[in-house]
Amino acid sequence: MGSKAQRAVVDRASGRHHSRPPVNLPLQASSFVGRERELDELEGMLASSRLLTLTGPGGCGKTRLALQAAADLAEEFESGVGFVELASLSATELVAEGVARALGVHWGAGLSPAEALLDHLGPREMLLLLDNCEHLIEGCAGLADALLSSCPGLKILATSREALRVPGERAWLVPSLSLPDTRENVSPGQLARHESVRLFVERAEAAAPGFTLNDENASAVARVCQRLDGIPLAIELAAARAGVLSASQIASRLDDRFLLLTGGSRVALPRQRTLLATMDWGHELLSGKERASFRRLSVFAGGFTLEAAEDICTGDGIEREEVLDLLGRLVDKSLVLVGLHGDVARYRMLETVGQYASEKLGESGERESVGSRHADFFLHLAERVEPELSGPDQTEWMDRLDAEVGNLRASMAYFLEAGEPEADLRLASALWAFCHARGYYEMGQAWLEGALSKSGDPTPLRARALSGAGVLAFLQCDYGRATERLQQSLSLYTDLADRHGVAEVTDVLGGIARERGNYTRARTLHEASLALWRELGDEHGIAESLYYLGLVAWLKGENERAWELSERALDMSRASGDTVGVLSSLINLGSVALYTEDYERAEAMLHESLASSREGGYREGIGWSLNQLGVVAYRRGDLERSELLLRESLAVHKDLGDMGRAASVLEALAETAGARENFGLSARLFGAAEVLRETIGAPVPPCERAEYDRVTASIRPRVGDEEFSRTRAEGRAMTLEKALSQALEPDIPPATTQDVLSAREVEVLGLVAEGLTDQEAAQRLYLSPRTVGQHLSSVYRKLGVRSRTAATRAATERGLI
Repeated sequence: MGSKAQRAVVDRASGRHHSRPPVNLPLQASSFVGRERELDELEGMLASSRLLTLTGPGGCGKTRLALQAAADLAEEFESGVGFVELASLSATELVAEGVARALGVHWGAGLSPAEALLDHLGPREMLLLLDNCEHLIEGCAGLADALLSSCPGLKILATSREALRVPGERAWLVPSLSLPDTRENVSPGQLARHESVRLFVERAEAAAPGFTLNDENASAVARVCQRLDGIPLAIELAAARAGVLSASQIASRLDDRFLLLTGGSRVALPRQRTLLATMDWGHELLSGKERASFRRLSVFAGGFTLEAAEDICTGDGIEREEVLDLLGRLVDKSLVLVGLHGDVARYRMLETVGQYASEKLGESGERESVGSRHADFFLHLAERVEPELSGPDQTEWMDRLDAEVGNLRASMAYFLEAGEPEADLRLASALWAFCHARGYYEMGQAWLEGALSKSGDPTPLRARALSGAGVLAFLQCDYGRATERLQQSLSLYTDLADRHGVAEVTDVLGGIARERGNYTRARTLHEASLALWRELGDEHGIAESLYYLGLVAWLKGENERAWELSERALDMSRASGDTVGVLSSLINLGSVALYTEDYERAEAMLHESLASSREGGYREGIGWSLNQLGVVAYRRGDLERSELLLRESLAVHKDLGDMGRAASVLEALAETAGARENFGLSARLFGAAEVLRETIGAPVPPCERAEYDRVTASIRPRVGDEEFSRTRAEGRAMTLEKALSQALEPDIPPATTQDVLSAREVEVLGLVAEGLTDQEAAQRLYLSPRTVGQHLSSVYRKLGVRSRTAATRAATERGLI
């Protein structure tokens, strides 16, 4: 069709003049905000399709977008545009009559309305806009098929909550308005780049003259738009409250959004005057089983898999084998969204849709039974995954749990409220190793402490939970709390005559003493644990205690004893086939050699550890071996190699989600950058690591604090106090992704302008940076994969790069995403 600007040039050049074709579109009283790229895409799709159906949940802007697209394209059709509002029709058999009346087509003399329409439209070149087809889907589908088969110049643009499923149809899910990232503090000017914010501000200005987007309300406006999922109707209704509520008050009341978001236009259709009416309209169109599935799915927090949906939806009239089909129907009706998480389909509801479904669940009286099934499902999942967290597929299993954190949190809350302390303790105990590995120290400890507060029975499960709480407190350097919990666990294991548990906890208490610099007590505790392991004949435990004793000896400067103990631990681990024990002992031996300046032996041990880790797929061992090899290179003065090794180590820990180790590696990279006199980068990385440690609740361990302070103190005077503080603050202000990218690829130059990329390009690139494919990004943004590809091509051109990886790095480092 070509753009309107292109057509105007052609018309001026040829001297042609056009009379305006007939159009019966309703005039709009308010402005149309954003959607420029969507309009371009619709124009392209209508050029190649004769039936285009805009789908999406209620209030997403299907009608308004279709009206704007039709108005823009009216001159492309000799007979113009015909608009038909179907919401007022109540019966399928009235569709043809309703369309005929809207187009001014008369019938009689033996002609049916459908036949009269065919006669009227047959010779015409026209765009027919059928609005709100969902409640008359069969009639609309039949009429569209008949018209398109007999009227070669006709094209149909339809809006519906689900596709018509007519041959040749192209269904297009209307995306939400572009949203701000509420995790970052941005200026009002940057915030206004997002369509959802522009819509809120424009409608708020109409409701409250004098309203402006400023530093005081920017954060609240962003929260409103984010929590309303970028749904235009919801945002307009929220903005209408700006005359009586501040943006912050509106944001705080969104938990009761169906009471808040009322008072729409008096001349709007009844179902568009309140958010509740809009949701009710779609709900009434569902079958009984669809309604039951819809409300039961609301129990999920943060999405769900098909396996989980089958467990939760089955029962009370729904068979397990029906769930997939019912879920598919809810996806078709735009009530559930689907995307890929790795190679597994994952489903979710928009927050607004989920809150409505949750209210329906409460009304049904099923909340207790569905909540119980949900909590039990995730308890069994956590217990099933726990043994896998130390295996070769640990990353995949941790990613699985990471995706379910919202559901795990909801399950924990359910068990607490339902008075099921043992189930709560089981769940918290099954998850603490995951929280340890991913750096969720505070969250894991909160779960354990909450469960422990409700359960006082002297059971092995309680002893294990106490031990886990102690370890997580230890990792946060809360040594008092850690010692208290571990002593309680030790006492309980002793009462239960569980010598295995006693030995494990004693070793952890030895670790606390070691971290606090009390090496004599640490040695005493590890020797006591060693004696117990020997009595039990547990070779793994013996090797572990020997390893810890070697570590204590190394910290005390007893290098020969440290080497001897670590070698014994290594031999025993090899004999028992304990891969993790072998790797830990090799790293310990490498560290002893490193600090005795025997660099060749250190590298030999660490390379062996690295090779074994790679062979066994033990990624934690890979990351830590690389880290120590980076330290060896640093000590040998090979700063370039040190940075390469440390960056590779950081990438591994980032992929593992081990933020505790990532913070440590960031600090090592900061020290290396300082040694290379790149003081700005050094200060930024120290600042980023500082915030990361604060986020996960893991401060610099006391035994490392002196060295940490020495390094930062040596860098500060080289760059000046003011500049060091400024650049360190820059690092603290970075998102985690930007901080890690800065460390992994520090040499990308800054952008000349922050407006290089459009808002939609930033959104697309942000999802690509998360590792999503074009298809996955398209599903997340409700675009077509082709459109995502076009956005990426534009990004490559603007940034002067050729690949997704290069674009992500360049845009991240330039502060564009």
